[in-house]
Parts: sequence; C-alpha cells; structure tokens
Amino acid sequence: MDSQRAQEIASSATMANVTYNGQNIYIEHVDQQNGTATIHPLDNPNEKQSVSVSSLNEQ
Repeated sequence: MDSQRAQEIASSATMANVTYNGQNIYIEHVDQQNGTATIHPLDNPNEKQSVSVSSLNEQ
C-alpha cells in the first residue's frame, strides 16, 4: 500500500479491510513524509505500533 491510500483509509468514515502480517488492523495515523502508519489490531486497541505503510495490505 502507498502512503496516500493509507491516509485515505485513515481519514474515511468507512472501515476498510486492512491487514498487517495477516492480522486485521486499524490505521490510526499516517506520516506521509516518513511512509509510516500508527496501527493497532482490531481486537486490541492498546497494542499500538508504527509500521511502514508498504507492509500494509488492503483486502
């Protein structure tokens, strides 16, 4: 995924089906300059991490 698409998903009111390492995640924030996103698993909002947007997959 590219950072522009990740930003579109993060800003959308509609939930998109996005995975990271095969796990369904929620994109909280996108840093387009660095190409990273702050994410958390859908089932654990407290488990936040920063990952490369290129490692995210839209289903």
